[in-house]
Amino acid sequence: MEELKHAGNNTNNEDVRQPDLNDLMERGDQALMEQILSDPAHAYRNLKHGDTVDGRIMRIDRDEILVDIGAKAEGVVPSREMQTLSEDDRAALKVGDTILVFVVQSEDKEGRAILSIDKARQEKSWRALQEYYERGEIIYARVKNYNKGGLLVDLDGVRGFVPASQVSSVSRASEAQKQSEMARLVNVELPLKVIEINRNRNRLILSERQALVETRETKKDELLASLQEGDVREGVVSSVCDFGVFVDIGGADGLVHLSEISWSRVKHPSEVLKVGDKVKVSILNIDHERKRIALSIKRTQSEPWTRVAERYQLGQIVEGTVTQLASFGAFVRIEDGVEGLIHVSEIGDERIQHPRDVLSEGQVVQARIIRIDPARKRMGLSLRLQQEPSEGDAETEEAG
Repeated sequence: MEELKHAGNNTNNEDVRQPDLNDLMERGDQALMEQILSDPAHAYRNLKHGDTVDGRIMRIDRDEILVDIGAKAEGVVPSREMQTLSEDDRAALKVGDTILVFVVQSEDKEGRAILSIDKARQEKSWRALQEYYERGEIIYARVKNYNKGGLLVDLDGVRGFVPASQVSSVSRASEAQKQSEMARLVNVELPLKVIEINRNRNRLILSERQALVETRETKKDELLASLQEGDVREGVVSSVCDFGVFVDIGGADGLVHLSEISWSRVKHPSEVLKVGDKVKVSILNIDHERKRIALSIKRTQSEPWTRVAERYQLGQIVEGTVTQLASFGAFVRIEDGVEGLIHVSEIGDERIQHPRDVLSEGQVVQARIIRIDPARKRMGLSLRLQQEPSEGDAETEEAG
């Protein structure tokens, strides 16, 4: 009598003998016979080249792995088809484990299917990459190597290429400089976005620049939602331009206008700030529609004129630096945010045509305070250090 073999559930690879069907029929045990024939375990798979299926490991040998894939006979994974498994991966495999395999050949001379773990991993990776591409999601991969054109990454068996132009840290300098910069990225994990995928041509192109832009946009949206006008944040100067500086406050750049950099007169931001400087900024305004943030550095500091009345008095001799020359006089910075004006008539005893005839910008001078108006933020100075007697004093002297 022919016996039935129960495939796929015996991890010890031993035959499980079933009752002979003829015996069952002779005994009239029709119900039991129908139950055995309807058992899904007896429905063998008709596998063909290119199928990817889950199988159960039946035996692990040095050069091959025997896998039950629900076919008439077990399939085998030869050593050449598991090259992507590291030593640790191989050591972790156990009899009874479920493993994804790719059908390379449905049946060899011995009736066994030839399977591949490498191609199964690659197949799974291609499918996942296609989904990432369609959804526009960001993935992470470690740089394996580089060539003249860019970086090479491995995504579970699929080799991807990141052109040098799509890597933010690779400059457009000389070729030698490019190669040096790419060499430093080997073994570094990068955020990437799939920008082109063609499975038939085995082509996968990725971009780190686009991934960073999207990551930054996401962080910017989150930051904008959390900011409130009046908040004080720490940031880093990211760029300097004629009209102000941009400051990165943790995921978004905000603009500090030239007028909001310091309480002192600043002609150009580069006079006081450079890229990389750490600063404290106050949130002035948030434009959620245009995703713009207005910042101020000087608002994080106390207004200098609130202390002027306590620190200075009429007749006091102060030291300052000439910041600007005009036809009517010279502006002198006494301290950050506090400037005084030396009128042209107070520059010297002799009449002069223009302050530049005597003074120059950047020159340090000693001056006497002759007027203070904190409310209007004005201070009058004189280069005549000796106080002249008032008219009343002069009359008293003449009377004496």
